[in-house]
Amino acid sequence: MPTAIAVTSPGLALPPLDRGTPPAVVQPGPTLEQSVLALHALVEQHGYVIALHPAASGGTAPDPAVQRLRTARSMLETDRVALVPVELPPLGLALLAQQLRQLSVCDLSPGVLACAARLLAHYVYAGALLGSVARLDRLPVTLTAHAKSWVPGAQFAVLATPRPRLVRVGQEELPGPEFGTRLLVAAGQPPSDWVTTTLAPSWRVQGVATVPLPEPSGTWWGTTRLAEFAAGLHDVSVLYQLVSSVRRELCRWCGLELIGDRCGFCAAPLLAPPPQPPPPSLAPARAHAGSVRALPPGMT
Repeated sequence: MPTAIAVTSPGLALPPLDRGTPPAVVQPGPTLEQSVLALHALVEQHGYVIALHPAASGGTAPDPAVQRLRTARSMLETDRVALVPVELPPLGLALLAQQLRQLSVCDLSPGVLACAARLLAHYVYAGALLGSVARLDRLPVTLTAHAKSWVPGAQFAVLATPRPRLVRVGQEELPGPEFGTRLLVAAGQPPSDWVTTTLAPSWRVQGVATVPLPEPSGTWWGTTRLAEFAAGLHDVSVLYQLVSSVRRELCRWCGLELIGDRCGFCAAPLLAPPPQPPPPSLAPARAHAGSVRALPPGMT
């Protein structure tokens, strides 16, 4: 069985792209008891579980779902469950989970698959069309943009990853990916026509799909007046080539394979290679050679 890929809310579980893509699993359950039983069943069935969850933001209360998931893992005393925080908006996280589900049927070990989340997140272009940025606190917003939020009909295009950018719709363009992507659009209160008619052609996406707006999106973006979008790689052969091209190491703590600088399961850092000893210095030999004097004629 392939490694199970879990998300922490139903809105983050996108439908499979094809029949070969396993469905997403939602963890934890409503109660701690249900979470422990379901997580135990997943480990027994799949061997390993990788649970993606939104990374904590400074000043916000801990996510109860993530706390419940951590507690369930501790009660099971298992090292086969990886909790991977993701620095992406909700729809971007859902897209990343879908990519890992595609890769879970390939010949990638659970450790490499967990580490691949951090690698692939750098290739996700996630943002939103917002009617207001007054309460957007996860990205830098200028005072001018805050003031323009009060103008009736104002709309802002915001790119959260891989490089934050905020522009006024109709005045500037958002920088897009330089590789082939598929665009996901989650329509909220404002019309999402700008995303499909303007952004998609400028980014030269290879396809557009409409999905429901994830539940956490309003909280993440600070407003319910939004249309969220995320673009990423969708060809499983390209995803596999990208991940498999990275050098693999063995975790010194749990023994699983990893790519990058830390293990995806136990979070142990990869040890840096020991420093090479300096090459032997030739200075003493040169000094000794310079101190040798020539013998007088006739002496041997």
